Formats: sequence, C-alpha cells, structure tokens
Amino acid sequence: MQFVTLIKDGKEVGMSTRGGEFITLKDLIREVGKDVARYFFLMRNYDSHTEFDLNIAKSQSMENPVYYIQYAYARICSIIKKAQQEGVEVDKNNIVDFKLLDKEEEFELIKKLSLLKEIIRKAALSWKPHILTNYLYDLASTFHKYYTVHRIITEDFELTKARLFLINCTRIVLFNSLKILGISAPESM
Repeated sequence: MQFVTLIKDGKEVGMSTRGGEFITLKDLIREVGKDVARYFFLMRNYDSHTEFDLNIAKSQSMENPVYYIQYAYARICSIIKKAQQEGVEVDKNNIVDFKLLDKEEEFELIKKLSLLKEIIRKAALSWKPHILTNYLYDLASTFHKYYTVHRIITEDFELTKARLFLINCTRIVLFNSLKILGISAPESM
C-alpha cells in the first residue's frame, strides 16, 4: 500500500510520522464509517497513491461512490417492494418475455451484468479488488441511467415483469459484489 493523503475542505491534512502527527485507521473509520473507508481503500490499485477526500467520503450524495452504489441497491429494493404491493411479484418461476427488453439502456444493463464472472475472476487472479469496485460503480451508473430514462412499473404487465426481472438481477449482482468486498447493502436509505 502506498501512502495515503487525506484531503479536507480541498486542502491536504498535515501529518508527520516523525512528529507523531497522524490519523489512525480507527479514527478514520469512526469519522467516515466502515463501508466508506473500506471502499475508498479498495477502489485504487494498491501500488498507486491514494487521495482520501474526507468531504466526499462523509457526504451522502452521488459524489460519494459508496453512497451511489448503495443507493442503486436501495432504489431497486424499493421498486420491487412497490411492485409487490401492486400485486406484481418478482419470481424466478414466472414466465418472462425477454424480447420486451429492447431498449438501448436495457441492453447496456444486460451487458454489464454479463461481465460479472469475468470481473471477479480477473480481480481475484490479479489480487486487484479495484477492478470489482470500478465494475460496481459502472453497474450502479448504468442502472441509474436506465431508471432515469425508463419507468420500471408500467401499465403493461408483461413489460413490468420483464423490467422487474432485469432490475432484480441487478440487485443480486450489487448485493453479492458488495458482500464480497465486505460492504453493506442497505435496503433503504
């Protein structure tokens, strides 16, 4: 691991190992939380210099990559719960017409999901977890774009089932990938 530069309010936080002025990992976790600390350290290659921006790490906004990914997961859980309340179940035994998933954003999401096995293999064999963190961020971004452009729950029951199936697959991949990294996946935020 390389040295870590802490940034706060746009300025480097002064530390000196000789002078005994430093922030411990325990203090950092206390300030930003375990999930954020873990993700921020995993999102960079171990041989590259890391800048840890405390303002971004503490923010609950789309600037914070952990919040961004967890929010995608929570949003999907919320949509699925709403669909269930409206009588539409996400069930692997349901017959789903996948031909209805014909939008560019749906293809993009499906392509991203199909990369998971290769991403995990590559990250594991190269001992580079940042490959998985980057993938998670891209997947969350692809989902947020899809959600912005297309309604999931529509008047068309069959289309709704197909879209729910797609976002449930996304939910599963987000959950399992976050679990691999040791990061929580809250169902609501």
